[in-house]
Amino acid sequence: MTLLHSTYCAAVGGLLLLGLAPMARTQSVGLPAPRLLTTMPMGAKVGTEVEVSITGEHLEDVGELMFSHPGITAKQKLDPKGNRIADRYVVCVAPDCPIGLYETRVMTRLGISSSRIFAVGTLTEVVRSKANTSLVTALELPLDSVCNGCISERSIDYFTFQAKKGQRLIVDCASRGIDSKLNATVIVADALGRDLLVERRGGVLDFVVPNDGKYVIKIHELTFKGGNAFYYRLGLWEQKIGTPIVRQQMTKKVNSFSWPPTGLVEQAKLAEIEPNNDGGKAQRVSLPLDISGRFYPAADVDFFEFEAKKGEQWWIEVASERLGLATDPSILVQHVTSGIKGAPDKLTDLLELMDITSPVKVSSNGYAYDGPPFNAGSSDIIGKLVIKEDGLHRLQITDLFGGTRSEKGNIYRLVIRKAEPDFALVAWAMHMELRNGDRNALSKPIALRGGATVALEVVAFRRDGFDGEIELSMEGLPSGVTAQGLKIPSGKSVGMLLISAKQDAPKGFSGAKIVGRSKVDNKEVRRPCRLASVSWPIPDSWGEIPSPRLMADVPVSVSGVDFAPLTLTAKTAMVDAKVGEKLTIPLIHKSRSDFSGDKIQMKVVGAGFENAPSFEILVKANSSQAVLDLGALKVPPGDYHVSFIGGAVVKYRHNLELITSAEAKAKIIALEIKALETEVIRVANDAKAAPMAKKDQMTKAVAAVNAKMKAATSALTESKEQLKRATDAAAPRDIADIVISEPVMIRVKPAEKK
Repeated sequence: MTLLHSTYCAAVGGLLLLGLAPMARTQSVGLPAPRLLTTMPMGAKVGTEVEVSITGEHLEDVGELMFSHPGITAKQKLDPKGNRIADRYVVCVAPDCPIGLYETRVMTRLGISSSRIFAVGTLTEVVRSKANTSLVTALELPLDSVCNGCISERSIDYFTFQAKKGQRLIVDCASRGIDSKLNATVIVADALGRDLLVERRGGVLDFVVPNDGKYVIKIHELTFKGGNAFYYRLGLWEQKIGTPIVRQQMTKKVNSFSWPPTGLVEQAKLAEIEPNNDGGKAQRVSLPLDISGRFYPAADVDFFEFEAKKGEQWWIEVASERLGLATDPSILVQHVTSGIKGAPDKLTDLLELMDITSPVKVSSNGYAYDGPPFNAGSSDIIGKLVIKEDGLHRLQITDLFGGTRSEKGNIYRLVIRKAEPDFALVAWAMHMELRNGDRNALSKPIALRGGATVALEVVAFRRDGFDGEIELSMEGLPSGVTAQGLKIPSGKSVGMLLISAKQDAPKGFSGAKIVGRSKVDNKEVRRPCRLASVSWPIPDSWGEIPSPRLMADVPVSVSGVDFAPLTLTAKTAMVDAKVGEKLTIPLIHKSRSDFSGDKIQMKVVGAGFENAPSFEILVKANSSQAVLDLGALKVPPGDYHVSFIGGAVVKYRHNLELITSAEAKAKIIALEIKALETEVIRVANDAKAAPMAKKDQMTKAVAAVNAKMKAATSALTESKEQLKRATDAAAPRDIADIVISEPVMIRVKPAEKK
C-alpha cells in the first residue's frame, strides 16, 4: 500500500492506495537520487587543510565537493599519475572561516547530492586510523582535541588521556547532532577501565580529575549497533571550574524554525534571580518581559510576579526545546489576591500553557505512516493571556521532564509581549512511500531531471493571532528552472511550492531562497523559509525512525542528462473562466518511460480547489483534460494557481548512456582487434621470410604485436563486462514516484450580469 503525504490535499493518499495496490511490499520509492552518506573526517580546524574521503549512493560522474560557506573549498585528490581519485578530496578551511556547522554536498551526474555536516572548530583534529576496540589498543588523545571515528558493530572504542588532579575536563561526543546514526554511550574510566562517569543519552561529561595519571574514555552505541553510518566527533578539552559548558555545535530540529520571533534581540534583557522557587520568593518583574532562566536543580519551579490591568492582552512565548534541549516547559498564570490580616493569599488560576501544537498533522507513529515525519510543533509554549481583573499576577514555569534531572544547561527564554502578529515558514519535499517499505524518498535533494516538476510542502507557524494569506515564491534558481507558489490561504497552515525544470534545462546548480510574503497591519512583510530534510534514506521502516533536521541552505540543481519519466503541462500557462462555469484545461503528455498500469489518478491541488474531484489520465495518451466545476467549488473571482498530482509506478531505466558509451567503446576495440589480426599475420609472415641477420629484430616485432593483441583482447573483455554491468543496471525497475504537472494559472472573472 502507498501514501502520498500531503496535508494540502489529504484525499490524494486514498487515491494512490487504489491506484498502486498491486505493488510489492519491497517496492522501491522515488527515482534514484544522489546521496552523500559519509565523510571522513567530518570536520577540520579553522585555517588548516585536510584530506576527506566520501561514500554515497548514485554518485556517478562525481565532481566538485561543495560547502555552504565560501570559506571552505575542496579540490579532488590526484594519484601519482595525476588522475583524479573519485572519493578523495583535499579540503581547505580559510583562516577567517567562522566556527560552526556547514553543509557538504557533491555534484554528480544526477545533480547535487543530499548533504552531510562538516564542522569547523578550533581544536586539534585527530582521525582514528586503526582499530582501538580494546584497552590495549586504545588511542591516546591530547587535551584540546577532537577525534573523528566510527563505531564497529558490537564493539567499544577506547581512548586514553593524561590528566592532573583538579583539572576540569569536558568530554563531549557529537553524533546525532552531526547526522550520525550513533546513540552514543560515553564513559570516563580509570586506567584499568573501571567506570567513573557514564552518559547514555548522547550528552556531555563534566569530569574533575581526582588524581594525576592516565584515564580512559569508552564509546559505544547504546544497543551496540555499528558501521560507517555510526560516526562521531569526540571532543576532549580543559575548562575553567565554574564556567558554563559550551558543547560542540549541533544541527537544529525542524521545529526550531519558529524561533526566534523577528526582531528579538539575541540575549534576554533580564535574567532569573534565585531563589525564586516558591510564591513567597517570586521575582518581581514588569510587562512587557524578556527574561532568561534555567530549569535547575531537579524539579525546579521558577516564580515571577507582575502587575496588570483588566482587559490587557499579552502573548506569552517560551523557547527551550526549540533551543535544542530535551525539555518540556509548562506555565501557570494566577491572579493573586492578598490575604486579609495575615491570611494566605488567594490564588485564582487564569491560564495554563503547555505544548505548541503542530500546524499540520504529524505521522501517528513517527515513520511517515499517515502524515509527514516532520514535526513543526514543539513542547515549548505560545499562548494568549487576557487579564480578567486589576492587580498582582503570578507566573510559574517548570520543566515537566525535569523532575529528576539536574542539568545546568537546561535553559529557557520567557517573552511576554503585546501582540506582534507574524509568521515563520518551513518547507520539505513532498514524498510518497509504502506504508511497510522503502522510505528513501524522505531524504532526496532538490536535484531536478529535465521536464520534471517537484513539490515542496510549505508550513506556516502563525504567531500572535496572525491570520493573513501568505504568497510563496523562490529566488535564485538555475537556468531553465522556474518555481510557482500555491499560496497558504488565510487561516490555513499549508501551501505548496512547485519547482519545474524545462526539458532542455542545462546542467546547473544554484543556492536558492524560499520566501513568503504577506501583509501585517497593512504593511507588506517578507519572511525566509527554511528547508527541512531527513538525514538518511530509510530502506526498512520497521528498523529505523526518520531523523529530520533543518538545512543551512536551499540548493537546487539540474541534471542536464536525465529526464522525467512523464511531463504534464497545460496547453496554455494561463486560462480564463467565469464564476460558476465548467472549465476544461487541456493537458499535454510527454512520456519518456513505460509504466506499470495504464492509468494514473490525479488530484487537483491549489487554494480554492481542495474539494475538486480526482480524475484519470492515460499514461500512453498524448493528451488529456481536467474539468473543474467552478460553480460546485464556489470559486470566487480572482487569480488562482493549481497543479495536478498523482502517483505512478515507473519502469525506470537508470543511466542508459552508459550502455551507449560501453557499446561504442566495444566497437572501437573490436575494430582495433580486426586491424591487429591483419598485422599479426603480416608480421608473422615477414618473420618467416626474414634473413638470419634480422631474426632477432623480427622476433621482437612479433612479440610486440602479440602484446598489443593481448592488451586489446583484454580491453574488449573488460568493455563487454562493462556493457553487461551497464545493461543490468539499466534494466527496467519498478519505482513508485509522484507525477506532478507544471502549474497553471486560472483567472476567474465575475459572471456577466444579465
